[in-house]
Amino acid sequence: MNNNRALSVTEQAMELLNRQHGSFNIVTISRIKGEIKEEILRQALDAVQSIHPLLSSRIIGTLEHLEFTNHGTGKIPLSVVSQGINDNWEDVVRKELNKSMDSSQVLLRCILLYKQSEINTRYLITTVHHAISDGLSSISLQSEILKCYQIIASGDAIDIDCGAAIPPLEELLPKWMKGKKGLSNGTWFLLKMKLQMLLHKPEQLESEETVPLESRTCGMTHRFLEKELTKKIIELCRQENTTVHGALCAAMLLTVANKISRKKPRSIKVSCRSYVDLRRRIEPPIKNKNMSFLASFLTSFHHLKPQMSFWDLSRDITKDIELGLNTQEFFKPLMIFRKIIEYYIKNPDEFLITSGVTNIGIVDISEVYGDLEIEEISFVASDAIFGKNFTVAVATFKDKMLFNFIASKPSLSQETIELLATGVINCLIEVCQEKVIMAVK
Repeated sequence: MNNNRALSVTEQAMELLNRQHGSFNIVTISRIKGEIKEEILRQALDAVQSIHPLLSSRIIGTLEHLEFTNHGTGKIPLSVVSQGINDNWEDVVRKELNKSMDSSQVLLRCILLYKQSEINTRYLITTVHHAISDGLSSISLQSEILKCYQIIASGDAIDIDCGAAIPPLEELLPKWMKGKKGLSNGTWFLLKMKLQMLLHKPEQLESEETVPLESRTCGMTHRFLEKELTKKIIELCRQENTTVHGALCAAMLLTVANKISRKKPRSIKVSCRSYVDLRRRIEPPIKNKNMSFLASFLTSFHHLKPQMSFWDLSRDITKDIELGLNTQEFFKPLMIFRKIIEYYIKNPDEFLITSGVTNIGIVDISEVYGDLEIEEISFVASDAIFGKNFTVAVATFKDKMLFNFIASKPSLSQETIELLATGVINCLIEVCQEKVIMAVK
């Protein structure tokens, strides 16, 4: 199917980031019970590539005029990796997070990982260019790969139904965000954001080492909450009249604030970047299986005072996010997204965000695919650029909350990322167990 067209403003921004150590490309990781045969997985990838027009595309042209073309696109690369007993799947993911996509050839790559210590377990790791996917569609894509695998393994033929590609995001926006009006709204949004940053002056973690952009990499670590704790935090959020997302942001901000203040009581001004799903906010709504980059963000500002309770902060964050959703503030940066990214690539240390949270909630895909069963599935977008910013990607699958924490190195060391991640999980555990009232210490 012909999908030749110019990249939208948001897609252009993601290609610019891709050229910076693969920043913002999405890595999805699933742990699968059962044997996956390489030759069948190869056929499944070929089938999925035929189904999705954007997977059959590549990016050509200069930075001033980037285009999708489906002529000359290569096959989705498949690598098979075998790990020793003491190796960790996170090491493979970290390499993927720091590897740009060769977008002139293909926009997705795949790794099948075997661990010698886990005989009947396989890891499926996909890396997709953020210009053609977001967290929701990257998760759905892995489900589709496994569906195709199941059909091929059973000896049946796959019905290749190549659906129409999603139009560029600019065409999907509400009327007040299109054309000159959209550019004007975006410009005013940017001025407002700069003023808020100037007035609020949010604090960030101290940079441990500052290096040029080309020397930065993305650090990552994985954590999870067991089923009972996941159910507990969801239940407590209902009781406290807040959202799970608000609670996750609160845990992130309190953990970072304690690190900033070195646990000495003082007031701290912070900012939180919350990523927003556009799929259900566009008319008509777009399903998760339709590949496209359909996400935006909201930024909230908070004043953490000594002895501020966890739940008060969570409600404060939730209130700010709901206001931004109701006013549709998240649409406003989209028409100038490339300009925003170009500025921060040139001035990465001016990205004054204390912490960021992307939470896709409960993952709604099948668990079983013939002889294969997904035991865990999570995602994470790379960030090799923005120093001092601590971010988490969260997904809930089989009643278990999964966290992938990231930060730019060496601004934050891998050791610091690990300690902060443990701090966030401990914060949520303490809240669930009602052992202490969380506060900025």
